[in-house]
Formats: sequence, C-alpha cells, structure tokens
Amino acid sequence: MKTGPFHALGIDVGGTKIAAGVVSLPEGRVFGQRVIPTEASRAGAAVLNDVVWLAEELTAAAKVEGLQVEGIGLGLCELVDTAGQIMSANCVRWQDQPVAARLSQGAPVVIEADVRAAGLAEALFGAGRSFRIFLYVTIGTGISSCLMIDGEPFLGAHGATGTMASSPISLTCEKCGHVASRTLEEIASGPALVARLNARRPGTSRSGEDVVAAASAGDAEALEVIRSATQVLGSTVGLLVNVLDPQAVIIGGGLGLSEGPYWENLVASTRRHIWSEPHRSLPILRAMTGESAGVIGAAAAAWRKMRSLGAIAYSGGPHQ
Repeated sequence: MKTGPFHALGIDVGGTKIAAGVVSLPEGRVFGQRVIPTEASRAGAAVLNDVVWLAEELTAAAKVEGLQVEGIGLGLCELVDTAGQIMSANCVRWQDQPVAARLSQGAPVVIEADVRAAGLAEALFGAGRSFRIFLYVTIGTGISSCLMIDGEPFLGAHGATGTMASSPISLTCEKCGHVASRTLEEIASGPALVARLNARRPGTSRSGEDVVAAASAGDAEALEVIRSATQVLGSTVGLLVNVLDPQAVIIGGGLGLSEGPYWENLVASTRRHIWSEPHRSLPILRAMTGESAGVIGAAAAAWRKMRSLGAIAYSGGPHQ
C-alpha cells in the first residue's frame, strides 16, 4: 500500500476550455497547469484526442520533475451517473467514446461531473472547509450547482443533480397569452450575456467577461443585461437556499468569480429571494480555489477513489 503524497492528473473539460494539471494530494498543490480551447462543436472523438494528448504531455512533464501520475480524475460538463458513466451529450459528445479506456493507459481513471468536482475542491481546500452543508454554484459557459454534505457531493438517485439552469422557465402573460419559455442559461450564462448585448449593439462583445467589463465601465446597455441576468439567476439561487437550507453558498466559474456589477447584483438578488429572514444573511462567498477548482477537484476525486479501494494509505491533510 502506497503512503506519502499522491499525484493525480486533474482534467476539467468545460464548454469553452479544457484545463489540466498535476495535483499533489492531500496538499492540493497544482503543478504545470495547462489550458486549451474545447471547441466543443467538433465531433466527440476530436475533443477526446485533445484531452488524451494533454494528459500525455502533462504526465511526461511530471515525470521529468520526478513526479509519477498515479491516478487521473476527469471532470466533465455533462451528467455523470453514480457509476461514473456519462449520461448526456449536451455540449461534449462523449457518450459513444471510450473515454476511460483511452485515458486509463496512463493511470486509473475516475470520471465525475465538473460541478461536483469543483464543489469537492472547495470542501477540501477552499471556502467550504468551514461548513458541513453548502451549496456550490458555478457560472460560466454553463450554470450548474451541487449540494455538498459532510465533504461529499449529493448525487441524488441517478447522479443527475446540478441542472439548475437547463430547464425552461415558462411564464404565460396574463394580458396577451404569450408564453415565454427560456432556460436560465439562455439568460444569465456567459454566452447568453454576449448574445443579449450583441442583439442590442451588434459585434460589441465576444465573451461574458467583455460584458461584465463594459458594465463595470458604466455602459448602460451592458448594465441592463447584467441586472436582468442576475435578477433571475439570484431568484433561482435563492429558491435553492429556501429548499435545501445550506449553511453557505459558494460561487465559482469565470463569471461567478468576477468583480463588479455581476457579483454585486447576483448577491443582492439572491438575498432578496431568500424567504426566511434568518437565512437571508447566510455567507455568499467566491470559490477560494478559483479557476483551478475543477482541476483540483477532479484530481481529488481520483485520490479519494483510490483511497477507498485501499490502493493508498491516508497521509493527513484535509479531514474529509
């Protein structure tokens, strides 16, 4: 049985970018993190080829530094069931791809939903360490959530948790009968902010960060897009607080970590939509592991899996 530091490759496959790095556990230190574009519109095999190439490059670089990659954790922006099987192909079409088989040529592989991996990183190394129950929300190309309980992500019956922004929000106008049916991601995600501002002023933004920057600079139209997006997003986060009763909300992802009006309006809207007055002042925090949350959490998922199988001994560090 192995003792001492465990080195795992963490891979975070999102809708816009793929991030990966070698993580030393139980410390949670990241070595040599790399980021490449996902280009998710391509065939699943092409995206997988890039991930395998990136894994091989980082594994080889780690070896040069005297580090052996002993496990691989992959966080994916899709539904992943309780057995680690990919259940959806909304963004990355991997349901027919031999993902684990391709990657396991280097080390044992654990596949996890990206939001659960990021929530795990916060529970072990970030702002979630002080809380027994917290809600993790990630906001970027997509929007999803994970309830963390005693250092473990709540999986639900089938592992299909986290899709807080994927179902249509339907509302019928009482005056004209028009049915508005849009998803939260179509209103408040990074691509949604771009599309909505460009509809008002074509070609002025290419990323959600562009819209946030414009709003921070006082652009009235960008501010209106931000305000409306965070109003509806805050109502959903507030609803989750009402239903789940967490001790805190921790927010990550590219937009979730942003400064300025997006964050300020999101926090204010969330508090307005929390029904119970004592809960309205609960901590709403940025993820301390930042943009490395997915990489660290994916690696930690592999580490914990290997530990549970008795392949490695526990050597201190985070108590979960």
